[in-house]
Amino acid sequence: MQIKLIITDFDGTLVDTFQANYQAYCEAFGQVGLTLTREQYRQCYGLRFDNFMDTMNITDARVRDQIRTIKGKCYPRHFDQLRVNARLLDFIRMFRAGGGLTAVASTARGKNLSNALAHIGATGDFDLILAGEDVKQGKPSPEIYLTVMSRMGVTAGETLVFEDSAVGLQAAQAAGAHYIKITL
Repeated sequence: MQIKLIITDFDGTLVDTFQANYQAYCEAFGQVGLTLTREQYRQCYGLRFDNFMDTMNITDARVRDQIRTIKGKCYPRHFDQLRVNARLLDFIRMFRAGGGLTAVASTARGKNLSNALAHIGATGDFDLILAGEDVKQGKPSPEIYLTVMSRMGVTAGETLVFEDSAVGLQAAQAAGAHYIKITL
């Protein structure tokens, strides 16, 4: 067996984004007249946006859209709170320099993901970047990992996934890939 592809999750794996995301969501919730506690957000961290809203019992489509829009605008203001997993990023860079394929597979919105990757100077370190809206089902569905492997022409046995969340690990396992749990 030879690993040909490394796929990393973003939030909580490649970058500790908890505080930046939490602050941006607090602003968004506040602007629509709602509150979000740290504990509520901690329980939802890593969930796809729609699942997060469902868990928070926010069912009004207009309010959900407002939260998504406001959060997207607020998020970059908190990028000073992003904490890069430098060892993992260095490992990915070395793997790619040696001819390996690299990808990000995240439930984050594409725009937020692109902005954060640009901020940490890592946009060019990946051959493929898939975001939450690029697939129909979020993690724990293996769809995002299977899609990356398919697009890269690599089998599950040739793939190593780095993940932090339970749903992400379930997705990697269901995709048949090798995986390593990351704790920041």
